[in-house]
Amino acid sequence: MEPLGKLRLGVNIDHVATVRNARGSAYPDPVRAAKLAEEYGADGITAHLREDRRHISDDDIARLADELSVPLNFEMAATPEMQAIALRHRPHAVCLVPEKREERTTEGGLEVAREENRLAHFIAPLADAGCRVSIFIAADRPQIEAAARIGAAVVELHTGAYCDFHAEGRFGERDAELERLREMATLAHGLGLEVHAGHGLTYDTVKPVAALPEVMELNIGHYLIGEAIFLGLGPAITEMRRLMDEARA
Repeated sequence: MEPLGKLRLGVNIDHVATVRNARGSAYPDPVRAAKLAEEYGADGITAHLREDRRHISDDDIARLADELSVPLNFEMAATPEMQAIALRHRPHAVCLVPEKREERTTEGGLEVAREENRLAHFIAPLADAGCRVSIFIAADRPQIEAAARIGAAVVELHTGAYCDFHAEGRFGERDAELERLREMATLAHGLGLEVHAGHGLTYDTVKPVAALPEVMELNIGHYLIGEAIFLGLGPAITEMRRLMDEARA
């Protein structure tokens, strides 16, 4: 199957804010990081405003919405507070993710199948405001089918299990998870959903996911911010972009 178009790279700048907040200072500035990512070929910027504001702040979101020239993907929990913020700033995309205050990072996909009615009503005003609504979900048939039924434009498949299996040397399980991602990307595309993927992707794991022809965008953050310590943010992004393009060719 031929690729359906250029594979986009969304760079998540949350953990620049994590470093800033560790000292309670004004630096490093995540908006500066976002602009640098733009310069080095990011097709979009992702930022997750958590309910506890542990990294990205309200001011960060306002500045990103005002100052970026590439699309902003606003990750958020499906709460009235976050909906109001999204409707105020009207980012290009809104990605709904599950959120637990005690988790260090987003641990799994959103439960859509059991909350179809609530989520359908939740996303309707966002779509009416011009935001492209994405749902971050596990590579699971019932969740994908539910996302299509509630009117989401995009699903982002959670690649965390695939990456964890690779890191732990559990290669049989890794390959099985990759096959599941492949099958569910095909299903989602067939249902009319645009397919994105992300969570935990590294230089070592990105190419098999980037090669999935239905996947149109990868969102990568923590690993790139970590590599930036050693390489610089620009070169870290350039290398990820190279690997993605090589896999897609």
